[in-house]
Amino acid sequence: MLGRAIPRSLKRFAPLFGAFVLGYILKCLDSPQEQLSGLENDLPLFSGPSLSLLVLVISSPGNSAVRETIRNTWLSVSKKNHNFKAYFVMGNRNLNSKEEYDIALEKGRYDDIMLLPLFDSYGTLTNKVLKSIVFSHKHFQFDYLLKCDDDTFVDIERMIEELQQKPDPALYWGFFDGRAPVQTKGKWAEPGYRLCDRYIPYALGGGYVLGKTLVDYLATNSHMLEIYNSEDASVGAWLAGTTANRKHDPRFDTEWKSRGCSNKFLVTHKQTVADMKIKWKRLVRSGSLCDGEETKVRLSYQYDWSKPPSECCVRTDHHVP
Repeated sequence: MLGRAIPRSLKRFAPLFGAFVLGYILKCLDSPQEQLSGLENDLPLFSGPSLSLLVLVISSPGNSAVRETIRNTWLSVSKKNHNFKAYFVMGNRNLNSKEEYDIALEKGRYDDIMLLPLFDSYGTLTNKVLKSIVFSHKHFQFDYLLKCDDDTFVDIERMIEELQQKPDPALYWGFFDGRAPVQTKGKWAEPGYRLCDRYIPYALGGGYVLGKTLVDYLATNSHMLEIYNSEDASVGAWLAGTTANRKHDPRFDTEWKSRGCSNKFLVTHKQTVADMKIKWKRLVRSGSLCDGEETKVRLSYQYDWSKPPSECCVRTDHHVP
């Protein structure tokens, strides 16, 4: 058969057959690294109604118990509040067979997993956040985007209420720092950060909000943005030359260590599963995050935008949350 000549009647189909074979081969050779898996195959563009807030919770494949706790605590208000939608963001390139199976079950059960084509590690965190922003910009319509970590507790209803009061598509809202020196050693070293000897003012990564205009800007220009090791400092650098409305808010308790417990907090970072469950029980029972008196482990500050970044953030105000 292989050595037999093609009949004359079939020769006119040869170009079409060749094109089909070539297309099939190219499809097979197309690198999966260039394709977003998971949700991209499931969702049409701009699926569903426009959202007031899209929440991206940066998680790791092995943190299923943490995700379950978040679903049952501060994200559970989504059952009655349809103005927001949340996704847990993970990379899928270094999953073992058990993780693949478990995440497939979790995704099928909750439909709140965003899988991205990258290795899930601290070293890929900045790229992970940027890709999630690009994906969200492509697939959803929303007014604001909240990025937070899976050890963060959010008073989501109060946040949405405040966002709806004064619409601001250029909002960059969080707890800002402008004094941080660029790291040169260790896990957080930034050998490629040459913009300044201090990081350009940025909202700390435990949780921050971006208005739609800023999301549009980041997604549209993602191919030109420098990827630094520090994800939150990267966002600050990317937005440095924009007209972003930087709103420093001490109610974002998003530093490397929680400042304590304040009933005014909107976002609280560095929370354990037990912390989240306790805060949620208090919030449901009394509308307060703290049991009894509020506690303050360390002082906060109001960012002074009138001064150079090196003098921006003095911890002297005992009345700031």
